Amino acid sequence: MRDPQRHPTRSPWRTLGLAVALLAVVVATSAIVAAASATTGSKSAKIKVGLITKDATNPFFVKMRAGATKAAKRLGVSLSYAAGKSSSDNASQIAAIENMTTAGVKGILITVADGKAENAAIAKARKRGVIVIALDSPTTPRSATNALFATNNFNAGVLIGKYARAATKGKKVTIGMLDEHAGSSVGALRHNGFLKGFGIKKGSSKIACVGNGEGQTAPSQTAMENCLQKSPGINVVYTINEPSAAGAWTALKKAGKTKAGTTIVSVDGGCAGVRNVKAGIIDATSQQYPLLMASRGVAAVVKYAKTGVKPRGYTDTGVNLIARKALTGVKSKTVKYGLANCWG
Repeated sequence: MRDPQRHPTRSPWRTLGLAVALLAVVVATSAIVAAASATTGSKSAKIKVGLITKDATNPFFVKMRAGATKAAKRLGVSLSYAAGKSSSDNASQIAAIENMTTAGVKGILITVADGKAENAAIAKARKRGVIVIALDSPTTPRSATNALFATNNFNAGVLIGKYARAATKGKKVTIGMLDEHAGSSVGALRHNGFLKGFGIKKGSSKIACVGNGEGQTAPSQTAMENCLQKSPGINVVYTINEPSAAGAWTALKKAGKTKAGTTIVSVDGGCAGVRNVKAGIIDATSQQYPLLMASRGVAAVVKYAKTGVKPRGYTDTGVNLIARKALTGVKSKTVKYGLANCWG
């Protein structure tokens, strides 16, 4: 027989109360664990920033990527990178915009291959809440992106145009121009700036040839060779950038031209380009600062992600004329300065 003192009969109400209390503890514990997991996840999830350049090999874009990578590391964010196969590869840039948007980036920094071709993809990204900042190359219209961080490329062209004009004062000039490609917004700005600085208009009889060097050395050599076949007397050469200037000089040298008899001006300010200024191959170049463009762009995206404040308008990241020889009436800095501030 059961001893009623040692084995008391349990009340059903007491059992039910214990069960309810136990359930409450389990629910509370689960809630705490879930909250802790959510907090940990939010801290570990990095802000994502995308960078898209025209190509991956031009020293300008190599430095831009380095600047963005350094800024991303310093700010503790994740950087995704993509580039076109060439400076006119719109399709790859459009695909990169779509892929980065799907991957959840907060912002995209892009040097557009074309002033308009990427606009539809950019508009879709912005509609989904992605900030898009143009670096170096503006879209047409500029309002297609949230903001532009760039050299004033028109002024960069004006500076080298003024220098070329001063360097050839009193001489008969025959000009060859090597652009990037049709549709390049930055190419148009530099080209037109050069004309303004030199004091001539589009279609001037002084312009013997306008070629497409794609902003690269080998195609620029070919383009310059074609120009020289049409007009062997070319003695002033404008180039979209310094790799293009290097290709142009190879063609000029092969044609028997001398450094003293030819004036070559360009834009970029990369270390290889400034060394060519020192060597007398390039007479003057407008130096710009891609690392600054990229680092400021990353910082602007991070600020937006943390505060909701969107970047807007145009931020001028500066330009300086670097010349081997200073000329009266043209403000310039020395090769020493150019080498101290070059990139690539």
